[in-house]
Amino acid sequence: MPKVSVCIATYNRATLLPYAVNSVLTQTYTDFELIICDDGSKDDTPTVVSQWNDPRIRYIRHPQNIGRSKNMRSGFDAACGDYFIKFDDDDALTPEFLEKTVAVLEAEPTVDFVCTNHWVINQNGERNESATRENSVKWKKDKLKEDIIPELIKQTFEYQSLQVGSTLFRRSCLEEVNYMRPEADGCEDYDLLVRLAIAGKQGYFLPEFLMEYRFHGGQTSLKQNLHFLSAKVFCISSYKFPTEELEKRRIKKLAWTKEVFGLRLIETGNTVKGRQMLRESAEVMGNSRRIQFGLILSYLPLSLRKFVFQGYRQFRPKDYTEQVRETTN
Repeated sequence: MPKVSVCIATYNRATLLPYAVNSVLTQTYTDFELIICDDGSKDDTPTVVSQWNDPRIRYIRHPQNIGRSKNMRSGFDAACGDYFIKFDDDDALTPEFLEKTVAVLEAEPTVDFVCTNHWVINQNGERNESATRENSVKWKKDKLKEDIIPELIKQTFEYQSLQVGSTLFRRSCLEEVNYMRPEADGCEDYDLLVRLAIAGKQGYFLPEFLMEYRFHGGQTSLKQNLHFLSAKVFCISSYKFPTEELEKRRIKKLAWTKEVFGLRLIETGNTVKGRQMLRESAEVMGNSRRIQFGLILSYLPLSLRKFVFQGYRQFRPKDYTEQVRETTN
């Protein structure tokens, strides 16, 4: 049986998938299986997968789309390795990822998972050093040292410092928390890490850049954002933290998420639910200018709302993620 199970979940990304798969096949550590989970792709994904004649590859193709979380779960359920990693079809591992993360888990029997830092790459697979630095600072990865991760609930829930795609897990710890919850679809990576922290699992941070995370235009639709925010409201509502301080932070984060979700709903015409989210947020955060602005906008015609939101996005400063996406779009 292989020591490591690597899972790549894919859907309609036949042009990007080879980059991800080849990053696994060129690992310096070779005791692995690679499970490709295809969520009913309608493009040339089956043909692309057929080009690899490697006994370590297993291809699971669903006849129809079953959703991100269920697709990922199918790969996990098929896995045989003691260790497990899942990453997306537009990302990649650097050649020494498995060698270095396996070494940590072998040397540290009390550690449940090891997370690394990662590069930011663009549509063409080119590394962006300035965006990589900004990303590390934004998510406070630059503050973490090579060691057991302190205050894991804070790191996962509040700072969101860790990323599932750059993390090798003991498969047993994922089984204990029931891996991916279908209800968290769209926000499943965040949810998994927080639930592991709540369960008292122990993480280890390796500050080397051993994974590549790709920014591109296919990640940024308003529909995707609404799906993510809806799932995040569900996830944060479901957590129960062990201290009063953490519970206060949970309630505040939930209110902030509802505010953002409410504004997106109002932009898309879901006025009743949007107002509800904003009012629930105001009960915790007070009537902020953003909430008041959103409520006022909700009484305007939909076309005018969209014009206002689009105008705001056009004139506000672009962050590093948007700049990377624009280099190839």
